[in-house]
Amino acid sequence: MIHFVLLQNRQGKSRLNKWYSKQKVGEEDVEYEPYDKREKARIMREVTGIVLKRKGKVSNFVEYGDMVIVYRRYAGLYFIFGVDKEDNPLIVLDLIHLFVEVLDHYFGSVCELDLIYNFHRAYYILDELILGGHHQEPQKSVVLGSIVKQDELVEEERGDFVSFMT
Repeated sequence: MIHFVLLQNRQGKSRLNKWYSKQKVGEEDVEYEPYDKREKARIMREVTGIVLKRKGKVSNFVEYGDMVIVYRRYAGLYFIFGVDKEDNPLIVLDLIHLFVEVLDHYFGSVCELDLIYNFHRAYYILDELILGGHHQEPQKSVVLGSIVKQDELVEEERGDFVSFMT
């Protein structure tokens, strides 16, 4: 299960973050609960420090508490995923690459400013790939098709709103 997704630049500024539930080991079963603000801030600070200090030729996997941090650097952005230790980190690396490919196709050549000014679209693309902390759709064409349909709906609603206002 994916616990969080962070996109950060080389200076450590967060450009996108998405948090899913964390595991809470109970007496009988494993329960899931949301992260609180303090935990989010602590995790972001610690993970950022770990990832930014690493050299370029080392592994993209780091053990962190009860999870594994899987990250990849594309240009000036770090794509960081926190996953369970039982999950295959190579599949997560493939998911990161798919996310970057979809962003690249949608924005032309994606850059940090695209994510800053169109963060709602970046979140929507991430939601098409990951649902509830689980990898949802492995095909780039299906994800791009749903994004095109969403953009058409937004334009249709925008046109209806403009005609309503006039």
